[in-house]
Amino acid sequence: MDTKDIPVDKLVRTYIKMRDVHTELLHKFEEEENRIKEHMGKVKGALLQYCKDNNLESVKTAEGMFYRTVKRRYTTADWESMNRFILEHQVPDLLEKRLHQGNVEQFLTEHPDLLPPGLNCDAEYSVTVRRSK
Repeated sequence: MDTKDIPVDKLVRTYIKMRDVHTELLHKFEEEENRIKEHMGKVKGALLQYCKDNNLESVKTAEGMFYRTVKRRYTTADWESMNRFILEHQVPDLLEKRLHQGNVEQFLTEHPDLLPPGLNCDAEYSVTVRRSK
């Protein structure tokens, strides 16, 4: 689509209309998705209860199979002690390798002469469109 001959105000008006339609469709989708997820949760609960009641780990039916698994999630309420433990036992693999975006941004702003080794930055321009009031 060649847009260079279209007046900017028309581009903004068109963008806002498309964004409004997109938002409306997204809300409808989210409502329907939430309704379906709620029903799926109830069915999963019934299947899990079936496994529990019958002391089963998996069940095969003519329609398909299902099985139960244990999902564990580990957290800490004491980061200071956890950090000491990780250092003491030399187990840095207990941590995920990722940077806190806001803290890196703040550090670079406060220390413009310090660049951490291996740091990459990907930046791109974007356009924000606002409706007139």
